[in-house]
Amino acid sequence: MIQRNRSLTLLAVLTLVFALVITFPARIAYQWASPPYMKLSGIQGTIWSGNAREFSTNGVYLRDLTWRMRPLELFTGKAAYDISGSPVSGFFESEIALGLGGTLTLKNLSASLPLQMFAGAANIAGLSGAASLQFERLELESGRPTAMDGTVDVANLVVPILSSSSIGGYRAEFFTQNNGIVASVEDTDGVIDLAGSLQLNADKSYAFLGQVVAKPSAPEGLQRQIRFLPVANDRGQHELRLEGSY
Repeated sequence: MIQRNRSLTLLAVLTLVFALVITFPARIAYQWASPPYMKLSGIQGTIWSGNAREFSTNGVYLRDLTWRMRPLELFTGKAAYDISGSPVSGFFESEIALGLGGTLTLKNLSASLPLQMFAGAANIAGLSGAASLQFERLELESGRPTAMDGTVDVANLVVPILSSSSIGGYRAEFFTQNNGIVASVEDTDGVIDLAGSLQLNADKSYAFLGQVVAKPSAPEGLQRQIRFLPVANDRGQHELRLEGSY
């Protein structure tokens, strides 16, 4: 009888613990363990399944964020979720996993986002256009990308320091390497014939080296800017070199 009572007590305790875990409010979990660069408001539900009215991190803003835990990922030491949300226009969907060391990993990321939300992070006033993202993997540590494998397509790109009108569409394909993140960059229907490479380094520095030629449809002001660049070869291509930090 005593053994049976102990078994029933243990079962009751385990049931209570399990109930507390699966119903643990997401709002309290956010207050305890949220990274300083991530903001959530209007939180409802539990750590297993819930939603938030607004989400922002490093300039990225989403509304109507929803999440659902992938419980089997807990055995790998990560809290993983299926996430979806709505930017000002477009959509965002991804599998997101948070590791014990604070590393945030996004897999099977699919999104359509307005470039305006990146204007502050890129330090480019008036940046606009539409970005379509398809990533197999994107890893962030303290908000800094440490791994990127996927593509970004930009349409109707407007960069006021180059031209007040759209300069067309461009594509960047990212790869993770031992020395950092690299990307090949090219035009798709841009007014600039562009081919180049981008390097993102662990110290938050970047370097872009490309060759550009203004197409006949390029605005006259942009054509003049390109003519001031060094001539790279006998085909009339000009060298474009950009360096800085992000």
